[in-house]
Amino acid sequence: MSDFVALLGTKGGPMIRPGSTMPTSSLLDLGGQRVVVDCGLGVARGLTGQGMSLKDLSLIFITHLHSDHYLELGPLLHTAWCAGLRTSVQVWGPPGLDLYWQGFVASMAFDIETRIEDEGRPDVRALVSIHETTPDAPMVFGALTVTAIRTLHPPLTDCFAYRFQTADKAVVFSGDTARLQALETFAWGADLLIHEAMLAPALPALMARIGNGDDRLMRHWLRAHTTAEDAAKTAAAAGVKALALHHLIPSDAPEFTEADWLNDTTPHFSGKIHIGTDGLRIPL
Repeated sequence: MSDFVALLGTKGGPMIRPGSTMPTSSLLDLGGQRVVVDCGLGVARGLTGQGMSLKDLSLIFITHLHSDHYLELGPLLHTAWCAGLRTSVQVWGPPGLDLYWQGFVASMAFDIETRIEDEGRPDVRALVSIHETTPDAPMVFGALTVTAIRTLHPPLTDCFAYRFQTADKAVVFSGDTARLQALETFAWGADLLIHEAMLAPALPALMARIGNGDDRLMRHWLRAHTTAEDAAKTAAAAGVKALALHHLIPSDAPEFTEADWLNDTTPHFSGKIHIGTDGLRIPL
């Protein structure tokens, strides 16, 4: 199968409503590795929708500890185990991810131990290893090299962009971030930059729909995320071949369409632009 990225869940934020898209997760197939990037709600369904057997999980990267990026990590690993996982899975991400995993397996201890005893399964706790991402320290997995930088996503400090590189291809995930000049250098020349994006004119209506936040939520969006226009400017400055808008804020407002996203991006980036939709597969 040729290299690709599949955007499994493309909405920014943890809220789902009837008919909405799902929170953030992606599948990267590159350099002989299948890599899951973020595990928002719906990731297991998204992976199987791409034809991936969950028992083949081996490598997961988490950008940061906001729930829309790792809420389903534990359930994904447990479900993969129930689906026949018997080989090791490495999970890379921010400090604190180990505490999440320990808490999850503690909450599921009765089920896990019962299935080991009653069904003869290997211990899932021994199959999963949690590793802290270290910025600028390359991680090598066969033909695939992964590097990371910290992004600008206050109040969090351990939030990462990832670059996945082989001898002839490179894919960069921005993670959650305000516009960041360092990302332009980090993503330089990539075949595809997958960048979070928000549509500025849609934010007031989104605030009203959410209904249980105050002006601090709007301030968070404006200081910790990137507009679609600025994502396009970053892509142009980085000299990437293509841009995919991901983690869309909002992704499910019927009054705003793909045309609105393109109106904010095409004046600033001349390469191919993909507007993220759940299940979108992008060949590399």
